[in-house]
Amino acid sequence: MTDQGATAEQADAVRLSDPVPDDVILRERADKGDPLLSVKGLEKHFPIVKGLLRRQVGAVRAVDGVTFDVYRGETLGLVGESGCGKTTTGRLLTRLVEPTGGSIDFDGRDIAHLRQGKLRPLRRDMQMIFQDPFSSLNPRHTVGTIVGAPFRIQNVKTEHGIKRAVQDLLKLVGLSPEHYNRYPHEFSGGQRQRIGIARTLALRPKLIVADEPVSALDVSIQAQVVNLLDDIQREFDLTYVFIAHDLSVVRHISDRVAVMYLGKVVEIADRDDLYTRPRHPYTVALMSAVPVPDPARRDRAQRERVLLTGDVPSPINPPSGCRFRTRCWKAQEICATEEPPLLPRLGDAASHQTACHFPIDDAEEVAGRSSRATA
Repeated sequence: MTDQGATAEQADAVRLSDPVPDDVILRERADKGDPLLSVKGLEKHFPIVKGLLRRQVGAVRAVDGVTFDVYRGETLGLVGESGCGKTTTGRLLTRLVEPTGGSIDFDGRDIAHLRQGKLRPLRRDMQMIFQDPFSSLNPRHTVGTIVGAPFRIQNVKTEHGIKRAVQDLLKLVGLSPEHYNRYPHEFSGGQRQRIGIARTLALRPKLIVADEPVSALDVSIQAQVVNLLDDIQREFDLTYVFIAHDLSVVRHISDRVAVMYLGKVVEIADRDDLYTRPRHPYTVALMSAVPVPDPARRDRAQRERVLLTGDVPSPINPPSGCRFRTRCWKAQEICATEEPPLLPRLGDAASHQTACHFPIDDAEEVAGRSSRATA
């Protein structure tokens, strides 16, 4: 590229990195109403200890300053490669893991540091679907005991008894009421995940965090479970945080998508906006890895594949400034010295936020050029 071309590209990047005016952001937020869940500066650092005295010598920064909102009735997809902090974030939201710092505002109340006694009544309003349907169900308990546990733990009375309520839940998720006395080992993976979903729905929660709920299932069963989640969301007006690494599944079920890299959210936007106009270089690389089922488009997609160089840095000692800069083809000196804030950029909707000093203007053109440069 000539010096003149490089200068023009840098000028375009600087213009694109300008923030959206505050009045536009406030107007868009007012249209959506108050969020059900608002996370600000959320952190989880796992200590590294050494020696007989168990002295802390460092920390794994699994989640390091995550901020986002989840609005009532919507599905927020949370994506990123393995080890980026997706699952830890989900467990922090439900307080299955204690946060190191930050706030978790759930339905108008900060629950980040509530004691278990005060948190327990709130647990009926936020539940979790776990990734592995084989290990998330107690093999010693019957289906009736597993699905009925939330009623007993929260001391919730039902009109026709717990057994009837459990059987109604089994029918709701596509199982038979006759399965009440069976054990988990008698079911397939898809059926076990339906049992887990029935348990999650028992107390009619407001928020469900689904931690890769279909990743351990066959493709045909994945579609059934995703459609089931869609149906019950409409029926009960549920709010989802859907964690996954399969971008095709996320696109199908999500209203908005947040992309995580090394413990931070690097981009968040409405689903269609993110998939058609990704701004962060890491998002572009992820999108280029999605399989293309159309043979007519497959060869072109392979030519445009972004092949990132280098390994993912360690969360024990992440890079200074932008954490993606060590693998980014657009990185410049400022990327090493200043961490880019997560902000909406000029030309994007206020809901499209990017943490990048040089957001991508034409993702398709850059993807093709990067693929040729790194292949």
